[in-house]
Order: sequence, then structure tokens, then C-alpha cells
Amino acid sequence: MRSHFVACLVVWFWVGPGRTEEWPDFRGPTGQGISSATKIPATWSDTENVAWKTPIPGSGWSSPILFQGRVYLTTAIEQPNRDQSLAALAVDLKTGKILWQKEVFRQDARTAPRIHRKASHANPTPITDGDKLFVHFGHQGTACLDFEGNIVWRNNRIRYAPVHGNGGTPVLVNDLLVFSCDGSDKQFVVALAKDTGQIEWQTNRETSALKKFAFCTPLVITVDGRKQIVSPGAGLVAAYDPRSGKEIWRVRYGNGYSVVPRPVFGHGLVYVCTGFDTAKLLAIRPTGKGDVTDSHVAWSYDTGIPRTSSLLLFENELYMVSDFGVAQCLDAKSGRLLWRERLGGGFSASPLYADGKIFFPAENGVCTVIRPGKKFVRLARNTLPERTFASFAVMDGALIIRTEKHLYRIQSSDK
Repeated sequence: MRSHFVACLVVWFWVGPGRTEEWPDFRGPTGQGISSATKIPATWSDTENVAWKTPIPGSGWSSPILFQGRVYLTTAIEQPNRDQSLAALAVDLKTGKILWQKEVFRQDARTAPRIHRKASHANPTPITDGDKLFVHFGHQGTACLDFEGNIVWRNNRIRYAPVHGNGGTPVLVNDLLVFSCDGSDKQFVVALAKDTGQIEWQTNRETSALKKFAFCTPLVITVDGRKQIVSPGAGLVAAYDPRSGKEIWRVRYGNGYSVVPRPVFGHGLVYVCTGFDTAKLLAIRPTGKGDVTDSHVAWSYDTGIPRTSSLLLFENELYMVSDFGVAQCLDAKSGRLLWRERLGGGFSASPLYADGKIFFPAENGVCTVIRPGKKFVRLARNTLPERTFASFAVMDGALIIRTEKHLYRIQSSDK
């Protein structure tokens, strides 16, 4: 049953009777875009079902997170000398009022590398363990703050040559903050102690891909009672032991690079997109050791694979939308195509399941809402007047949507 499936997934940030989980991470408590929230509106506009709309200073494509009545996000505010103030913000979830804004790093315009035309200087999403807030700006640094904006620690000593700016979000596992650093010069995965920001381990990647950069957010999974950190990079995806950083297994995929979509996990399979130039979708059994390219790929699919948006696994179906707006639904166990439909527009944000609906937000501010299932059923098509590359956050009764210049709380007007 669908309700049983969602209830089993949402276990980390459950906060008591009558309330659903917090949204503490990129793609929520499971990291896979699944929510148990209810009473989510299917329709909205710039004026319909808007509880509040708040201007957000600067520019950022990091997604909002929700914790204890606040929204947290990051932004980059250009200064008169063209430096970037890399900042964290807290917004009151009830009123939309900005409660505080804190500069975490200052990016020097004279030495900052260029970013991609679709990127910002604040792409990675914040994350919280329920005690502290962690913000990440890729090669510019990582920091820990308390919930009033006071900086606990900063680490800007991890060096690599970025391509197109910053990208993937860290993950929390045990007492570590783990993220991938895939630059043009070197590629590695690093774990920081979440209490101090000191490096606990760093594992170099070995890849034969011609272009070696990537931007992927890892996913923590549990296999046979042990945690793995699954981190796609250029030319390969590998799983790492959280305690030591030692590589457990890897699957090679040639010259795939600039990998962005976060993996998803279910049915004993990890689903990975392989990036540019010719993307594939691989379903991998994460039970092997060493190089398992020839033994542990259960199935693959190579039509209309997203290069930016992450996948959505709900029950037995796997949903995705290509960068050019073609949505597809596959049987998650076999890879068989169930339906394909053109939504239109470009897509970077990741789909979301909540309240019996799947939300596909496009870059042009249009969000297509469908009913999950083996047949395509469109429920609504909603438009906001600004671009958006950020994925949605969700709570009971409301969506939190970040556009180019604003943050919205979308909520049924009868609440």
C-alpha cells in the first residue's frame, strides 16, 4: 500500500503526533524526494494559494530545508567590488519574515572561477542534524552554524580546481559530514568531523574518464546491516565505508562526467545516472566488493536520462524527467518503460512525491503535477513568474518553493 510505503521511509525526523517529518536535507529526510505530508495543494499561481511570498537577497539555487518552524537556505550576494558574500539565511515558516542573514565566506572576485550559465555561487543545499546547521559552498568552504546564525566552525582549506562553480550537497552519516570534491585537477571524497570541521578521512578517486569533474550529492544506504556512502563521479560510481572512507565497490561507466542527479535506492538496487555526454541509467546491486561493473548491474536504460534532475522512486515505479522536459516512468525492478510524456521546458530541480501527487518543477517556473501510477495522469500545471532551479521542500499543508528572487509558501487558501 502507498501509505505503508511512505510511513516506512519517513523515520528520521518524525516529531510527534499530528505533525509530519521535518525537511532537513536536500530531497528531505530520506534524501530521495518522498514525503508523508498531507493536504498539499495541486494548484497555485503567483496569487492563488500563496500564504506568503518573501524576496530573498542575492542569487542561489540551493534548495530550502525546514526545521522547527524555520526555513534555512543559502545565497550569494554580489558586492560593489563584485565579490560574493556567501551567506546563510533563516526565514520564519509561519510569516515568511527573514529572521537573520549571516555571511559565512567572502568570495574574491579576482580569483573566483567562472560559473556555468545555469549555476549560482550558492548551489549546495543546507543540512541539519537537529542540533546544528551545516552550509557548503563547494571549493569556497564548508561551515557549521547554530540556529541563530552564529558560526561554530569554518573549513575553507580543502583545495581542488572546480569546473562551473560549486555543486553537490554534503550528507550526514554517524558523526561525519561527507561530500564529493570532483575537480578538473583531482577527485576525492572527504569526511569532516561535524563537531569541529576537521578532516577525518579523505579518499582519492581513480577514474579514466577524459573529463573528470562532477557535482553529485552522495546517498547513504544500508546494505546487510552496514551503511554505505554511494557517490557518483566522472566515469564511475563508488560506495565508501563511512568509518574509514575505504572504497567498497565501484561500477565504471566510461566517460560520463558532470554527474549531478543524486542516486536513489530501493528494491535492493541503487539507481544511478551517468551524466554527460550520453547519459545512461544503471540499476546496481550494492552487495559486491571491488570492481563489480560486469557482475552487479541488474539492468540499464539509455533513453531520455536526466543529466541534472534526480530520479524519484515510489513503490514499484521509477520516475524521471530529462533536461529537455520528457518525463518517463519505468518499472523499477525490470527497467521496462511504462509511459513517456513530454512536459515541455527545461528541467534541473528534482521531482517530489507528497499527498498522492508527483511534482515536476521546470526551470521556467511551471510545475506539472501528476498522479503516480503505471499510466500518465496529469492533475495540474501551475506557473510562477520566475525561473527556478531549486527543488521543493514540503510540510503538512504546504510547499516551500524557491524561485530566482523569492521564497513562496504555497498553501490552500481554506487552511
